[in-house]
Amino acid sequence: MKRELGIAKCGLACCLCSENVSCQGCDSGQCPDKDWCENRKCSIEKGYFHCYSCCNEECRKGLLSKIKPYGFSLFAKRYGEEALLDCLERNEKNGVVYHRQGIVGDYDEFDDVEELIRFIKELPV
Repeated sequence: MKRELGIAKCGLACCLCSENVSCQGCDSGQCPDKDWCENRKCSIEKGYFHCYSCCNEECRKGLLSKIKPYGFSLFAKRYGEEALLDCLERNEKNGVVYHRQGIVGDYDEFDDVEELIRFIKELPV
């Protein structure tokens, strides 16, 4: 886990991403998707560091339409980014996979965001 990369503006875990080994994270300005990322543009325009800072919890714009970034954003809004990073790090050490094939992994297997948040927080043994 590259904890220093943290959580992207949209809620994806840059710290766990294995897709681009040279990427320095969403906030570095070097993200290969920075020009088209709707969440990055919106949060910058509104003056927020992350989507989870916004008061609109129901927003499903851009990557928030996917369960993983939406769940991570809600988790960070409720418990804080450090708590999310702590849980993701613990889960990774316990075998939870962020990217299994392509960009899909264990956190993508949920249909209900509250179940995903519970899974992040209380990793079943």
